Amino acid sequence: MSYRTPDSLPTVTLDDVRGAQKMLSGVARTTALEGSRHLSGLVGAPVHLKCENLQRTGSFKLRGAYVRIAGLLPEERAAGVVAASAGNHAQGVALASSLLGVRSTVFMPAGAPLPKVAATREYGAEVRLHGQVVDETLAAAQEYARGTGAVFIHPFDHPDIIAGQGTVGLEILEQCPEVRTIVVGVGGGGLAAGIAVAVKALRPDVRVVGVQAAGAASYPPSLAAGHPVAIGNPVTMADGIKVGRPGDVPFQLVEDLVDDVVTVSEDALSSALLLCLERAKMVVEPAGASPVAALLSDPKGFEGPVVALLSGGNVDPLLMQRILRHGMSAAGRYLSLRLRLTDRPGALATLLAILSEMDANVLDVSHVRTDPRLGLTEVEVELHLETKGPAHCSEVGAALESAGYTVIA
Repeated sequence: MSYRTPDSLPTVTLDDVRGAQKMLSGVARTTALEGSRHLSGLVGAPVHLKCENLQRTGSFKLRGAYVRIAGLLPEERAAGVVAASAGNHAQGVALASSLLGVRSTVFMPAGAPLPKVAATREYGAEVRLHGQVVDETLAAAQEYARGTGAVFIHPFDHPDIIAGQGTVGLEILEQCPEVRTIVVGVGGGGLAAGIAVAVKALRPDVRVVGVQAAGAASYPPSLAAGHPVAIGNPVTMADGIKVGRPGDVPFQLVEDLVDDVVTVSEDALSSALLLCLERAKMVVEPAGASPVAALLSDPKGFEGPVVALLSGGNVDPLLMQRILRHGMSAAGRYLSLRLRLTDRPGALATLLAILSEMDANVLDVSHVRTDPRLGLTEVEVELHLETKGPAHCSEVGAALESAGYTVIA
């Protein structure tokens, strides 16, 4: 690797990324680039989706993990490797280690989704559950490394990791040579840094835009300060980019090479995940959908052709269920309301008939008869409806009010 001066922080060059690409031949898939008519219509230019959610282990993380572990000295390999992760990095390290014949131990939070824990074990790692949050898990993994001599494999703060992730950028330029903007999710910054190294060396005219969840956006204050800044208690559904502090190595590259870092809301993330599922037929985790969320939030802010990177597809089914409902609500396609009826036979049937006429799909109905706020002859009904959008929600509310119902919420 090359080295920066005067601070001697290790950096990454195009040659490093090209070397990583050769190393990954036959290991990592060259993932598909799929066009999106819907997003192209919104942006007013061609939009393509780079499908790293279809990569082995379900995310781009295999690339960096393999390059890092393959570069270890024989004595380091013999000591084994250790990592800490809630999901994607864990699986990348587990598979890379198995392919290279290296013993791996992965620490995961006690509350990590069971499918991710099972997958990590199936890829060959010894999984140890420790701590409730990733910081506690990380500390346990580092203590294990100090006590055993195992090599700690950082998820983003190492030149080899960044070089491996940068191979995504080379593929994008090969698959879409006319690209003008690349949009990529940002957590610690390893993926964005690697892509920017490759792309800016070959096509300095291409704009690289990073995306962070608004509740876990450590890069904007760090870039403003000129050095990595830790934020307290990052909160987002996008656990793949839920990082409280940029990595030292990727930060310098992001600062030098990435054109902009924008933030997106939780509503935008859930809407993007829903769009990927419905329109692109892609199962994508919230972090992987963050570039799509950026396009939805500011469709005219990106010069096309645009490539949006779907960085991963490892989403817990229970979380997916909650996110989809949230996404439908954010898109105005899910309506919850409460109203009061006279407690008499046929009252509910009359209400449901009105909703049927309005073509609103009733998902759930619940009755409350014993609340002290209710009159002797009153019943409160809570409804969950599937609608066709914000305008349809307004039409349903107006129809109920016209029929004499008072909507409480």
